[in-house]
Amino acid sequence: MTKNFCGRTRREFIWQSGAGFAGTALAGLLSDDGFFENQTVAADGATKWENPLAPKEPHFAPKAKSVIFLYMYGGPSHIDTFDYKPDMKGMDNKTVEVKTFGRGGHRNQGRIVEPRWNFKQYGECGKWVSDLFPNVGECVDDIAFLHSMTADSPIHGSAMLMMNSGRILSGAPCLGSWVTYGLGSENQNLPGFVVMLDPRGGPISGAKNWSCGYMPASYQATIMRSEGSPILNLNPPAGMTRETQEKLLATLKQYNQEHQKTRADNSQLAARIANYELAFRMQTAAPEATDIDDETQETHNLYGLDNERSAKFGRQCLMARRLVERGVRFVQIYSGGNHNDANWDAHGDLKYNHDLHAGETDKPIAGLIKDLKRRDMLKDTLIVWGGEFGRQPTAEYAKGTGRDHNSYGFTMWMAGGGIKGGVSVGTTDELGSRAVDDRFHVKHLHATILQQLGFDPNKLSYFYDGLDQRLVGVEGAQPIQQVIA
Repeated sequence: MTKNFCGRTRREFIWQSGAGFAGTALAGLLSDDGFFENQTVAADGATKWENPLAPKEPHFAPKAKSVIFLYMYGGPSHIDTFDYKPDMKGMDNKTVEVKTFGRGGHRNQGRIVEPRWNFKQYGECGKWVSDLFPNVGECVDDIAFLHSMTADSPIHGSAMLMMNSGRILSGAPCLGSWVTYGLGSENQNLPGFVVMLDPRGGPISGAKNWSCGYMPASYQATIMRSEGSPILNLNPPAGMTRETQEKLLATLKQYNQEHQKTRADNSQLAARIANYELAFRMQTAAPEATDIDDETQETHNLYGLDNERSAKFGRQCLMARRLVERGVRFVQIYSGGNHNDANWDAHGDLKYNHDLHAGETDKPIAGLIKDLKRRDMLKDTLIVWGGEFGRQPTAEYAKGTGRDHNSYGFTMWMAGGGIKGGVSVGTTDELGSRAVDDRFHVKHLHATILQQLGFDPNKLSYFYDGLDQRLVGVEGAQPIQQVIA
């Protein structure tokens, strides 16, 4: 045929135009008649196409089947939340010798900012918890606290990439992508990896934090909203019925099959149509999964939906429970958006900042733990809490209570999914300036998450750029055995 449609044949032009219509996504009859089975992923023209999100078996029997990552963007202060430092009492405004490193550079001394909240003991384990988190305090017997976390950078952008992908530079798949790559999805009508952002905006570095990197686009996160349409641009164009969509895709199927006959090495065609088909199915499944109106009033109250302050984060936590209940593998919820006091980055007024964000998240987080537990879901749902780093024990400026970033030592915690409850592992020094005992790197956290999902973290790999790439790096990392039940 003559190539007169921008250098393409008429058939190629129609195919490329049709395949790009985002709203046309597609019909189950594609798989019913064997279309996908006839596609290839390799240039050899022989390897059968496989749905990248089909359920997969891990290396060994998992203790968790899904993850909910509660990401406190900006860096919550560990010494004001869960890392109790009684020796700091009475030291407010005292200048001390202490090595710190934050956005302000390296310092050898600083003015102490004494914690502004009292601590109380909770649970049978007697864990000391700040008055910022009284509801989470009620759940400490289900939580393992990691008080000696370290990271490679005290700068938000690179530190967030490290927490999400194990690298300080962009381009690597994030944790959620690795999980869906390894496990697929239990529900083919919903994405395997979901991210919910703070209504105030997304974090620094944006989509790099939930990117699939060098992996296929199937493993990228889907952004969901807690109010309104859960997924933007999901609904079909006005006036297009479901039947019309099916007919349109049936026509596209015919062109695609003919196109494939002459291009056995095409690795993108089946994946593209599969993504469209998922979008088609999600038009029904996503609204149902995210509709919390059929939950009881008692459940709404449990998540703090009866309080304007906690309602937004509470909706997201409740949606996360509904999503993992329906087979979604990885859900990440961001507390904190944009910059300054819109997130946990307390450079100015520490008390105002942390009162605000803890007040928004405390009850919803506790509600999530309690709800999962009463539904017998906590045992195989892994909850992770934390930010990209902690904060320093000293003031950032000559006046005020703001704290600079601290990647030398900070706290994260885990619950459920085969994790021991009521334990605290690792310590920071008496001021919380750095980890001193059982120092754990972010990669050890990643290794622990993969371990609970049934993977040897040092064997789960993806071949790229001449190497068997791993989330924990080619050098490897071991899980934190002290918290594994």
